[in-house]
Amino acid sequence: MDIPLPLAAPMSDADADALIRDMGLRARAAATALATMPTARKAEALTRAAALLRERCDGVLAANAQDMARADATGMADAMRDRLRLDPARVEGIAAALAAVAALDDPVGRVIDASERPNGLSLSRVRVPLGVIGIIYESRPNVTADAGALALMAGNAAILRGGSEARASNAAIHAILVEGIAAAGLPRDAVQMIPTADRAAVGALLRAQGLVDIIVPRGGKGLVARVQDEARVPVLAHLDGINHSYVHASADPAMAEAIVVNAKLRRTGVCGATETLLVDRDYPAATALVTALLDADCALRGDGAAMALDPRIAPADAADWDTEYLDAICSVAIVDGLDDALAHIAAHASHHTDAIIAEDADVAERFLTAVDSAIVMWNASTQFADGGEFGLGAEIGISTGRLHARGPVALEGLTTYKWVVRGTGQTRP
Repeated sequence: MDIPLPLAAPMSDADADALIRDMGLRARAAATALATMPTARKAEALTRAAALLRERCDGVLAANAQDMARADATGMADAMRDRLRLDPARVEGIAAALAAVAALDDPVGRVIDASERPNGLSLSRVRVPLGVIGIIYESRPNVTADAGALALMAGNAAILRGGSEARASNAAIHAILVEGIAAAGLPRDAVQMIPTADRAAVGALLRAQGLVDIIVPRGGKGLVARVQDEARVPVLAHLDGINHSYVHASADPAMAEAIVVNAKLRRTGVCGATETLLVDRDYPAATALVTALLDADCALRGDGAAMALDPRIAPADAADWDTEYLDAICSVAIVDGLDDALAHIAAHASHHTDAIIAEDADVAERFLTAVDSAIVMWNASTQFADGGEFGLGAEIGISTGRLHARGPVALEGLTTYKWVVRGTGQTRP
């Protein structure tokens, strides 16, 4: 498999603008064709790509080994290494996600609602693709497949810019995806990958008004901040996951322990991991709860009351409450009831995912109503904050904003709508 790796030579802003303009024009032409493409053709492209990915798993793993070797040489943090690493099971997961997206209901052309005016005009709102989507992401090679598949199935063209740390893995997966797209007779330019690791290309993508309709950043706070500061096109932001699990006094201890350990430690490098544990002062099994985390090799940083539970808990500083660790580290605070928990979450959450563990239904419902996050949960691990777990197939990210889409952004989140008006000759008086 001949896989072109990203160009290494530095680029001027003018060269970067020219590159993105060329890619944008080709993407726009592809988006025009995809907007009216039958669902079956789009699904065929993704099904073919899934089959090719399974056939060529060894090649993808060899490419990933190159990236992992560079990660070793540069001393990449364990959480980032976990995001980068592929194995046969993870490659199968990527292929399964492609197949799952192919099987989803196509939102394009779906009628959202319809009405008839007194003058006889028939009105409806119909879902349509966004157009050309620029997607900038870090670390995770699976995003190459997920983002490309979701954009394509929703009738959009995509321009991808993955992180340099995953350049070999991304290139291998992208080549397979494009081969599947072409085999189904769809435009090869439907999913393009920027062929340079130079940051100038990111700037050019962010300036591509008229060529790119929306930018989706998926990565750390620094990446998202840069995109939001520099973009001249709309941004669908996926911010960090400073997620909370609040254990109320009424929580069942066995349930609370199982959920909290899973929420923190199942995979520490995912955006749905709990980063702060809030424990009600009246919860009767607080010591057992923190002991379970500590015994599972999770470092805890707590306030004074939390530190009194176990001598292994280190003191938390002000920054800990606003940190997405993406590691086996968790901050712990003891709170005086629901109102105190809500105040802490309001002050420190990133509006991603927050959960309550409680048997008191009235308290839980108040939590679900009061917390202003994209995802709120009751008696469930925050690690379920995932489009696949929500039945949406793969996701392009979890939007923590309030406009256009919120929470896991899958097919429907990559569409907009237009008004369709049908008349019988009406003129306006």
